[in-house]
Amino acid sequence: MSFKSRGANYIDGMAGTRPYSGLIERLKSAGLRPTRQRLALSRLLFEGRDGPRDRHVTAEQLHAEALNNGISVSLATIYNTLNQFTRAGLLREVVVEPGRSYFDTNVEDHHHFYFEGSGRLMDIPGESVQLRHIPDAPAGAKVRRVDVIIRLEEGEEDEA
Repeated sequence: MSFKSRGANYIDGMAGTRPYSGLIERLKSAGLRPTRQRLALSRLLFEGRDGPRDRHVTAEQLHAEALNNGISVSLATIYNTLNQFTRAGLLREVVVEPGRSYFDTNVEDHHHFYFEGSGRLMDIPGESVQLRHIPDAPAGAKVRRVDVIIRLEEGEEDEA
């Protein structure tokens, strides 16, 4: 079944609600056309049952969530949409290791704990990490952002 037939129900269910208009405006203000697929994925990413939420999601996780919600969309489309949202400033990509990225709905300055065993990310408020010195950027470049990922090993607590 195509996105048009299955995913339309997901979008149509939002038709009379304020969050739907908010998502349209959010996409438009980021310079993106609010297509059905973008709206459906935006709803999954940005709207929880209790309102907006901060999330860390991989493309594969979002793909599975979309399919579970009747949104028939390819993994390639998920990747393309996540990258478009990132370029537009709606998401922030967090690369935890080569080939493994999370997309964060919280685009404010902050850092992360990364639980290596489970692959879970947890936000650390930006002011909680203090760096004494950041090296000067090479000629012709400027520092855009500093990302700190503190890698955690999960396991039994050490015995005293």
